[in-house]
Amino acid sequence: MDAETSPLLVYDGDCAFCSSCARWLISHWSGPERAVAWQHLTADELAGFGLGLDDVRRFVWWIDPATGPARGHLAIARAMRAAGGWPSIVGRGLSVPPISWAAAAAYPLIARWRHRLPGGTPACRL
Repeated sequence: MDAETSPLLVYDGDCAFCSSCARWLISHWSGPERAVAWQHLTADELAGFGLGLDDVRRFVWWIDPATGPARGHLAIARAMRAAGGWPSIVGRGLSVPPISWAAAAAYPLIARWRHRLPGGTPACRL
């Protein structure tokens, strides 16, 4: 798989909480997965993924040409499944009810209050 066809995690690079989570995920991947802060992508690159600025400001995204895009808790679930080992098990759990229902409800709360979480900064505030 090359860079054009490998999965991509798009996260908020201005948020220390999001960046810390992305670095943790990256450290557990063994395949071709990539991660990039949305601030390092051009508007044309975002549009190529079918995303706009509002999309990437509000959600983390997992862009996989093979399975399509996923946002929020489903993006995190897919990124964790790519890690293998115990993170993969957690990622699978985040994808199935009733855990996925709880994760879907929790994600907006975490995103809204991430500036108060460990590593969060005022730049994280939505």
